[in-house]
Amino acid sequence: MFVIGVDLGQKVDHTAIVMLEKPYRHPLLSVADPTLTVRMAQRLPLGMGYPEMVEVIRHVVGMAMRAGYVRGQTTCTLVVDATGVGRPVVNLLQNAGLGCDVTPVTITGGDKQRHRRGESLAMNVPKVDLMSQLLVALENSELKIASRMKEAGTLKRELLDVRMSRRENGSIQIGAEAYGQHDDLVIALALAVWRARRF
Repeated sequence: MFVIGVDLGQKVDHTAIVMLEKPYRHPLLSVADPTLTVRMAQRLPLGMGYPEMVEVIRHVVGMAMRAGYVRGQTTCTLVVDATGVGRPVVNLLQNAGLGCDVTPVTITGGDKQRHRRGESLAMNVPKVDLMSQLLVALENSELKIASRMKEAGTLKRELLDVRMSRRENGSIQIGAEAYGQHDDLVIALALAVWRARRF
């Protein structure tokens, strides 16, 4: 199974795409290989238009589908940050006939995950939940990053730059953007890991 996480940006933040491979689990086996392998990580150029982003994502989904077909895995899921301006892009992706499920995720500051009423796969997910799933995968050595990827170094740097702090009002802030760094690839990875570990 391939899970593709997309953190949308455009002018200030990059749109980031991460492709994660989750090993196939035969239904008769009680124990599955928990390893999640990052097969691709890419930041798109700033200023790229949303229709062009959809075409890049279509290409990435096609790569995942072809790789899955070769491995006997035909499942592909796209998880997209639908926060803010993400909703129109999600609509473009849902109408693009990509051939895979599209899960829109609105990243919240809340404390509970929930399905959005009237939208079959759409979820509201606290950022703390996304990042904690990523942290658990890292701590349990479930996550591997293919070293030959073009953006492997950038992804590793972003992972090292992520910080968690408590604000004066008691809420928790997680990310690198408050520290002058980008965390676009980390958010895309967190979306993919959250989906892969959830289903």
